[in-house]
Amino acid sequence: MTEQINQDEINKALWAACDTFRGTVSADTYKDFILTMLFLKYISDVWQDHYDNYQAQYGDEPELIDEMMKNERFVLPKESSFYHLYEHRHEPGNGTRIDMALHALEEANGTKLKDAGKSVFQDISFNTDKLGEEKQKNTILRHLLEDFAKEALNLKPSRVGSLDVIGGGYEYLIKNFAASGGQKAGEFYTPPEVSDLIAELLEPQPGDTICDPACGSGSLLMKCGRKIVANHGSRQYALYGQEAIGSTWSLAKMNMFLHGEDNHKIEWGDTIRNPKLLDKNGDLMLFDVVTANPPFSLDKWGHEEAEHDKFSRFRRGIPPKTKGDYAFILHMIETLKPHSGRMGVVVPHGVLFRGSSEGQIRQKLIEENLLDAVIGLPEKLFYGTGIPAAILIFKKHKVDDNVLFIDASRECKAGKNQNQLSDENIAKIVATYRNGDKVDKYAYLASLQEIRDNDYNLNIPRYVDTFEEEEEIDLLAVRAEREQLKARLTALETEMASYLAELGYKGYDDAK
Repeated sequence: MTEQINQDEINKALWAACDTFRGTVSADTYKDFILTMLFLKYISDVWQDHYDNYQAQYGDEPELIDEMMKNERFVLPKESSFYHLYEHRHEPGNGTRIDMALHALEEANGTKLKDAGKSVFQDISFNTDKLGEEKQKNTILRHLLEDFAKEALNLKPSRVGSLDVIGGGYEYLIKNFAASGGQKAGEFYTPPEVSDLIAELLEPQPGDTICDPACGSGSLLMKCGRKIVANHGSRQYALYGQEAIGSTWSLAKMNMFLHGEDNHKIEWGDTIRNPKLLDKNGDLMLFDVVTANPPFSLDKWGHEEAEHDKFSRFRRGIPPKTKGDYAFILHMIETLKPHSGRMGVVVPHGVLFRGSSEGQIRQKLIEENLLDAVIGLPEKLFYGTGIPAAILIFKKHKVDDNVLFIDASRECKAGKNQNQLSDENIAKIVATYRNGDKVDKYAYLASLQEIRDNDYNLNIPRYVDTFEEEEEIDLLAVRAEREQLKARLTALETEMASYLAELGYKGYDDAK
């Protein structure tokens, strides 16, 4: 029987493989090489495992086995196999060989690794000068192949037992690259606890279509899908997303495959300037659930084109040129289904109270009775920024015109550099939202008129009073305690003087 491996062992081996690049290239550069090699190794191991099983079943019948292998989820040309690359690792041209292997893999699998002419590996080249001159590059890539050939990274299904173990390793790497890569790297990853919270709040159901118009590596989208599996035992859902950065779009596509999410459509392009998720009439597709953690206060988001937007997304107002938060919010609102549509979006706190055009947009969204809840989160939850954020929940079909405010800014598991939401923190937020009522110093249900009276300012402290009364000081008790301390100090001084006199120190003779 093949020895099973656990998630921690795989994660440790994957992170150790990064040592091949450290000190030579930045994490933001080598993450693509590591993640792509993991993808290739997993595909190769699954292929080999299935081939070995057929061979054990049918014996030495290569033609029969080849025919059976045509039914595999993925086609693996011989030159694309990790093991073919590993066997030739000592020869010159590792970079060229790996790039050719990836190209052949794309060609053999039709649309699985392509989208409207864009290929998953288009922005990833192992034959790059970023790895140094040819000799150094060849050596680095040989070490990389050897790292992935170690038994710890034997990813055959007969050994790992679960597809999620591989997907988990992928998520582990993405999380660590985001944590160590600064603001730029943090944009493609939403912390798992935040994704889990949003998925709980939106309660995706079997049959739902779910969209993230700024999907990054796809973690938030997949969390919503897995919530349906966990709560209903159903995989009847479809995931849709769009991502502007080519290499991050590639991560999302590979991530989906490694997690077994075949029913997805992830488009590459700028959601605001050029939305790609359109129906057969060329209109914006509508979804049951829309969620995103878009880049905070994005500069140059497409202000110039917004006035003539053919989808009328900015009819409530055009967001400021240097702050694209409401551009994403307005886009998401327009893609909600009329009755079932619900939406959760992560925003910086400025979205709650900034004036000018943002204030006008906010007022219209509130008066249309679309806003359902405002949830304040703790600081230092997101990679690349320490500022606290908030989650806005919108619904197309509300039963009343109230808005629930939750101040969860102090609800976290504190870390040295990064805070986290614990399971208890998440459960408290979700229970409070579902209950939809006031909780002292934590939540407040505001009427539409109260929000109007506050000039449509959604700043959470205006609604949730977290002020703690300081305990009243008993001055007489404090004075009595002070007198006791003075008497004790006098006694200690006398005792000390006596010891010094016994030791013969001058000036303390009278203390004997």
